[in-house]
Amino acid sequence: MTIHASASSDLEMGRWQQRYASPEYVFGTEPNLFLRSFAHWIPAGGRVLSVADGEGRNSVWLARCGYRVEAFDGSSNAVEKARQLAAQHQVQVRYAVENILSRRWEAAAYDGVAAIMIQFLKPDQRDRVFEFIQRTLKPGGILLLTGYRPEQIALGTGGPSQPEQMYTEEILRRDFASMELLHLQSYQAHLHEGACHHGLSALIDLVARRREAAQAGT
Repeated sequence: MTIHASASSDLEMGRWQQRYASPEYVFGTEPNLFLRSFAHWIPAGGRVLSVADGEGRNSVWLARCGYRVEAFDGSSNAVEKARQLAAQHQVQVRYAVENILSRRWEAAAYDGVAAIMIQFLKPDQRDRVFEFIQRTLKPGGILLLTGYRPEQIALGTGGPSQPEQMYTEEILRRDFASMELLHLQSYQAHLHEGACHHGLSALIDLVARRREAAQAGT
């Protein structure tokens, strides 16, 4: 199943293209702290998808850890910078320029999915993408997801300006109810991820495992 991108999402992607046009890595080149702390849940050497990967900081780090990594982003500027970063670190990552709403999601394909700060989606789009993420995991596959909570609006240190695009524990428990919840935490921490994620931040982390077919009742 595919979803057709709307005109508004095309405009949004134009904004990201412009943001990624500079030579600077706007989110830095170091991996997200949550990903670095919880990637060990994914089986060593597993096949991993990095969703809306941006400039490659997370996909490159996963490849450096020995995972077989695939990554995509809607911005060709971002993907080109990601390829440069991978070459700099001498790792192989399979990159693609794809719109998150219209890409074809391979079923039961990945041992792990990293969804790091993908909060550019409207709630209905987000719910559908969450469904696709769950389907693309193998039974037993691990989802690593992190993002901002609505309290982030008042802090103003990164992320979207629309509170409906933020995550809450209620939203994540509802949307991933069919998965085995391994870790869910709301907290505040200082981020130092380039110019765009910098300062005290209201965060939420999720680690979940896709259940075996019998357990999920499918």
